[in-house]
Amino acid sequence: MSRPRLPPLGALRAFEAAARLASFKRAADELSVTPTAISHQIRLLEEQLGVRLFERQTRRVALTAEAARLYPVLRDGFDAFAEAVAAIAARRRRRALTLSATLSFTAKWLVPRVASFRAAQPQLDLRLHASDDPVDLAAGVADAAIRYGRGPYPGLIAERLIENRFAPVCNPRLGLRRPQDLREHALLHSEWRHPTADTPTWRNWCALAGVDGLEVDAGLRFTDESHAIQAAIAGHGVALLSLALVADDLAAGTLVQPFAPELALDGYPHWLVYPQGAPRAEVTALRDWLRAQAAA
Repeated sequence: MSRPRLPPLGALRAFEAAARLASFKRAADELSVTPTAISHQIRLLEEQLGVRLFERQTRRVALTAEAARLYPVLRDGFDAFAEAVAAIAARRRRRALTLSATLSFTAKWLVPRVASFRAAQPQLDLRLHASDDPVDLAAGVADAAIRYGRGPYPGLIAERLIENRFAPVCNPRLGLRRPQDLREHALLHSEWRHPTADTPTWRNWCALAGVDGLEVDAGLRFTDESHAIQAAIAGHGVALLSLALVADDLAAGTLVQPFAPELALDGYPHWLVYPQGAPRAEVTALRDWLRAQAAA
């Protein structure tokens, strides 16, 4: 269905301004034209509509009954146009960047802290890309990434962000006191995609703690570390986890580290990586925020 033909936009703008300001001169000043131009546009609109729109009075103009019906519709329409244009302009002024990290790091470390980033950088929109597969930063999939590993990372700037140690943690109601108590509970395993000889595993931890006779391969296994964390919180067993990722849970008391602090395995650091060269201002802001959060 075809849309009915409307009067020229210039004539409608002239009418709306003159009606709102009750003056051709003030309307001309607002639209940066002459009062004669406003009068011409109003006359064209009156001719097309076949009605008079204004009663000329001393130093002002008054709306006719027909104009009083037309004016609120145009006023609301121009207000809606202005709001839409302002919203588009505001979106263009906003800056954005994408940070990639593993599923567990995103869920347990980034998400609880993201509100502070929004408070610190209200004009910067942060997109979290959660994936256990490393992303190609050169291809623009993300602006920066958090990676766990030994390093180095060729072609990227890499900054140590968080040092990692791995220790048994569990729900406090399990009541563990000694490493030998592990025999009474299920072991929770977070599966490593590319394990090595020094990967933090229950076998390596038992060697460190001097625990014999524990079935280190038995128990519940999870492909996502955050699921192992949730299982430990729920009391389903004891998990060997990164103390950095469960720091908030340990502070809240939903998890405890039941054994001596020295009974912890060293892990690799978490690194912040981003492309070489001068970083974008958005990446610099993200880097500074991550540094502050890691230090805290």
